[in-house]
Amino acid sequence: MTQDTHQNTVRKLVIVGGGTAGWIAAAAFARLRGKTLDIELVESDAIGTVGVGEATIPQIIRLNTILGLDEHDFVKQTKGTFKLGIEFVDWGKVGTRYLHTFGDAGMNLASVPFHQYWKRAAAAGHEKDLWHYSLHKVAANKAKFGKMDRVGNTSMTGLAYAYHFDASLYATYLRAFSEQLGVTRTEGLVQSVTRGGESGDIRSITLDDGREVTGDFFIDCTGFRALLLGQELDVGYQDWSKWLPCNSAQAVPSERLETLVPYTRATAKSAGWQWRIPLQHRTGNGHVYCSDFISDDEAGETLLAGLDTKPLADPRPIRFTTGRRATFWSHNCAAIGLSSGFLEPLESTSIHLIQSHVSRLLQLFPTTSNCETERAEYNRRCAAEFEQIRDFLILHYHQTTREDSEFWRYCKNMDVPDSLRHKQELFASSGRVGRDADDLFREASWVQVMLGQGVMPGSHDAMADGLTEADLGEFLGNVRTLVERAVDSLPTHEQYLQQHCTAD
Repeated sequence: MTQDTHQNTVRKLVIVGGGTAGWIAAAAFARLRGKTLDIELVESDAIGTVGVGEATIPQIIRLNTILGLDEHDFVKQTKGTFKLGIEFVDWGKVGTRYLHTFGDAGMNLASVPFHQYWKRAAAAGHEKDLWHYSLHKVAANKAKFGKMDRVGNTSMTGLAYAYHFDASLYATYLRAFSEQLGVTRTEGLVQSVTRGGESGDIRSITLDDGREVTGDFFIDCTGFRALLLGQELDVGYQDWSKWLPCNSAQAVPSERLETLVPYTRATAKSAGWQWRIPLQHRTGNGHVYCSDFISDDEAGETLLAGLDTKPLADPRPIRFTTGRRATFWSHNCAAIGLSSGFLEPLESTSIHLIQSHVSRLLQLFPTTSNCETERAEYNRRCAAEFEQIRDFLILHYHQTTREDSEFWRYCKNMDVPDSLRHKQELFASSGRVGRDADDLFREASWVQVMLGQGVMPGSHDAMADGLTEADLGEFLGNVRTLVERAVDSLPTHEQYLQQHCTAD
């Protein structure tokens, strides 16, 4: 961009890199800014994508709604399934399991969270766990799914859900959508970058065949390479390995599950954990681990030994460093996806971070090259979100009694950020959750993971003493009855998919 006022206007957006990040950005900008921006996406078929982000969280529904996608067609085209939460196996200690669901357990009463009533009953000898009253957990146990906004005429919320899907099919689906809205796709490898001498802004990229692609604003979706933001603009990287030590993953598809359960599973292993993601045509699997504590060969053997169905390929190794870029937007370039940082897929936040960064960039997108204030706000908000998610992930590793391997002994005894330690201490004291107002994870999420990892509060909120013992017992019983009746009315997950979301 030159000093001429007219040429300072941002008219041309260039997205460098495709995959999930690039095509989400292209689709959203084309839908919401396509009338004022010329949008070009540059990618090369010669460069593969990581493609491990096959599980999502409910915020993706908002993206689909903004884009105007038909949900059932979207799930059908990506061979997807529905997701009510993530089952964690052997995390707090070996032999335990719990489901971090997308919904609340039970229902609140007189503005008091349900888990406070449950804690009061538990202290008096009540033996049912919190998930006994969870609509999502009971539905997941029975492999059921259906649309339910509310349970009858009560205040109990219905099923909150997200999706599992084939990430490569998702990128293909969004590419077709974007191109219909006028996005230009250019095939080619980036060979060099040209920048303005005075401003330092990126002016163009040159491809391997000599073509030059000029732009006013660039989005870096080049994955871990961070070709523009990291390499060209020299934005540093904050390494969070001391808190999230896993640095490797191996992924492998396997045959379809006999029963399509509506949840992801994450099973803790000796030096990391293994995921299982059910799709209509296959099962996604992977082993996330720390190479300081296990060899690649042993990690691959662990992955294959933990499969529930026959593998369809050999494991593919992936290397990463957990952390984030020092800034997410520098000069006239913002990084989206893996080029902005990496938080392992334990809580399925990878695609959400793409979505939230794209949404934030749309809100703050500059009309001219004079955008220091917008850039600072974007960086502030992205940094805060990364750190909130980081703390939630650390909780799974640190809040454990496991000492059966060197890896788990490290995780149990490592120092954690003060922001997380405060939340742990507050919940352990009284079952209260000290979450930030803009925290991605709801109070119910913090409650479920704290309890699931073995933190039983020392006391309950005194406001839960407002019921008599008899009324408390009746309340808990009524909640369970409502849950059972609601789940009984649902079709199985398989039936729902066959009716709405399978290929003709």
